[in-house]
Amino acid sequence: MNIHIHDTKLESGKAAATEAAQHIREAISRRGEAFIILATGASQFEMLSHLVTCDLDWSKVTAFHLDEYIGLPSCHPASFRKYLKERFADRLPRLRQFHYVNGDAPDPAAECARLGELIQRHPICLACIGIGENGHLAFNDPPADFQTEQPYLIVNLDEACRRQQVGEGWFASLAEVPRQAISMSIRQILKSEHIVCTVPDARKAEAVRQTVEGPVTPWLPASILQQHPACALYLDRASAALLHEH
Repeated sequence: MNIHIHDTKLESGKAAATEAAQHIREAISRRGEAFIILATGASQFEMLSHLVTCDLDWSKVTAFHLDEYIGLPSCHPASFRKYLKERFADRLPRLRQFHYVNGDAPDPAAECARLGELIQRHPICLACIGIGENGHLAFNDPPADFQTEQPYLIVNLDEACRRQQVGEGWFASLAEVPRQAISMSIRQILKSEHIVCTVPDARKAEAVRQTVEGPVTPWLPASILQQHPACALYLDRASAALLHEH
């Protein structure tokens, strides 16, 4: 795991986007196209804001969506489809395609199957992700399933995850946060050729410490990133504050 620590989350986000753009550029050069995965949440604001300004041939880029709440319409302020449409897809009119997770599909299991069939057709050159306060990757809360080969899963959200969504201002109360989501699986994320993980803010510091310095365990899902051959972790001073070796 390559760790990059910057003074501010703005600097960290810009640096993460610069690396992400380079991986996309290289994939287009090698294969003529690039398939990427994008995350949402407050941790990705600065990274995405800079990524959409990078000089890339977006007509050769197809994006996949990490996760979405079950039962939440795309017009809801907390919808990840809404987030990615406004912050990414709408700002890139030449983008080839974005495969959204339809959280309010009538049959969530069928939606998982649809997305799984799509993503298995393509080699993912890059996953741009974050880490939750509880150490989750996508919506794989602890204890995460490290074994399943299914690309997308129906998952239950734990209380710590749901409280984070309230704390970030996406919902007014815990009762409003859905209890289930469709999430990309751990093994599918790890199939990405490169991972750029952007994790700013002091509230993530303990999860970052355990991700980098703790054992690999389903009880801290992001710890599995230690085993990826090309993972870059972008931190600010606040999120890196508890690390002992950096």
